[in-house]
Amino acid sequence: MNIKYKITAFLILMITFVFAQERTKDTIDDQTVNVIKPYSPTISDAFKIKDKPSIEDANTINKKEVKYNIFSIPVASTFTPAKGRVANVEKTKPVKLYDNYASLGFGSYTTILGEVYLNHELNSGENIGGYFSHHSSQGGIEGLLLDDDFSKTGINVNYSQKLNNFSWKLDLGADVRSYNWYGLPQQFFGQTEANMIDSNIRYNSFYVGGKLNFDNSFVKSGNVSFRHFGDDRDSGENRFVAKAGFDVPISGEVVETELRIDYIGGSFDKNYNNTAAIDYGNVNVSLSPSYQIIQDDLTVDLGVRLTYLNDSELNDNKLFIYPNIEASYRLVNDILIGYAGVTGDLIQNSYFDFANTNPFVSPTLFVTPTDQQYHGFIGLKGKLSNSVSYNIKGNYFAEENKALFKTNRAQSFATKDYQYGNSFGVVYDNVKTFSVGGELNIDVNRNFKLAIKGQYFNYNTDMQAEAWNLPNIEGSVFLDYQISRQWFMGGSVFFTGERKDESELLGTLVPTPVTMVTLDSFFDANMHLGYKVTDYLSVYGKVNNIANQDYQRWNNFPVQGIQFLAGATYQFDF
Repeated sequence: MNIKYKITAFLILMITFVFAQERTKDTIDDQTVNVIKPYSPTISDAFKIKDKPSIEDANTINKKEVKYNIFSIPVASTFTPAKGRVANVEKTKPVKLYDNYASLGFGSYTTILGEVYLNHELNSGENIGGYFSHHSSQGGIEGLLLDDDFSKTGINVNYSQKLNNFSWKLDLGADVRSYNWYGLPQQFFGQTEANMIDSNIRYNSFYVGGKLNFDNSFVKSGNVSFRHFGDDRDSGENRFVAKAGFDVPISGEVVETELRIDYIGGSFDKNYNNTAAIDYGNVNVSLSPSYQIIQDDLTVDLGVRLTYLNDSELNDNKLFIYPNIEASYRLVNDILIGYAGVTGDLIQNSYFDFANTNPFVSPTLFVTPTDQQYHGFIGLKGKLSNSVSYNIKGNYFAEENKALFKTNRAQSFATKDYQYGNSFGVVYDNVKTFSVGGELNIDVNRNFKLAIKGQYFNYNTDMQAEAWNLPNIEGSVFLDYQISRQWFMGGSVFFTGERKDESELLGTLVPTPVTMVTLDSFFDANMHLGYKVTDYLSVYGKVNNIANQDYQRWNNFPVQGIQFLAGATYQFDF
């Protein structure tokens, strides 16, 4: 009998014996249990033959013994090395930074440029400051029939204080600006009409504002501002803006939220046709919660902007809901970062903003907000090195009631100084804008900085024939270079592409057709060179419009040619 079967039989007998011993104590009747198990064959492990073959190398060569001798010859020398000395290193004198300066310059076209900036620390964390600025010119552009002088003067006083848990700042200021509607279309009018026009317009502004920042608080920041803006033609505007930023904890997470209240109200004495006054006013309240998600190289800001608009003049109430989503992803550390987003907002237009952008507007404007339904963007940015950074971005805007500047129609029966086609009005249209651009910043050190920027635009309007006075291309270059400790220089170049406008004369016996006007593209190059006489005093020279380009920034409004300016700057501390 096979040994395997013997062992199996023995185990069965032993188990039967154990159960028999237990049955003497068991009161349960006997039962028969049949255990059937299929046969499981097994295969034993295989063993390799551990026999290493021996290889006889017939090409074995015995190494030959090499015998050699080294001859050591002593060398006598009288050379004695000198003791090491510490090299003298000239310490660079640190650049002294001053809190205050005053600058004054004079130039061609009887130009005066003056600035004073003051800042004084009263105590630790307590500062008071202010500034005064003035820029004026008596004009002198060739070929004009009206005066082209201008003047801009501003003053500001501010006080700030930093305490243990928060800081605050108060601003107070005023501006006075004077311009001329000198862009008289000479294809319609001559010196006779020019002699009847008082082309001067003066703007005045007063503002007050305050800011708060909290270190460890539910409310993070807050600021309020009030501005009154008007002119000498019985126009006036008041605007009040209040903002607060705070963090809202929800389920252990923090939602950043901004609350904004924006009120504006104003009036113009007459509309452009002298038929009625213009009143406008509205208040919008917006709430913008946002939640940030950070996962490795991915950062996502998820938010929404809710804006409620109450138009007091039109008795209209609206609720706007805008997306506020942005995301960025580090593709290659800081070298390549991709980003994209979709945002939107209700943009509050104002007479102040219009006049700052185009000072030749007439005091007859209809002012209403722009509904920026969404602004989609995608781009790449990063740092090629510690001194070189870049940004490439594509944008798509969808805007309702976008404000466009357009030349006012000239009137042969004009009764106001701005009705001769020498001023601009504002028209609104639904505009979709596609743009793509990029910028490159080179910041080698504090001695050399270079910035290059360019952008292309494509517009699609609903009602208007063109996106009036909006360029198709914009570009700029900025350069700052510290040549030596005493000499410094800088420059800038601006390029603006073609723009469209219209020209029309009303009230003639023979109807004058509407003429489409194409404003040529232009570039404006500027440069300055300075010399530091002492740590306190430096002198400089500036040249603007170096190429002496005779271009028009606005229709019928040529700019000054090449301009020279020289001045001095004095820095000091109290």
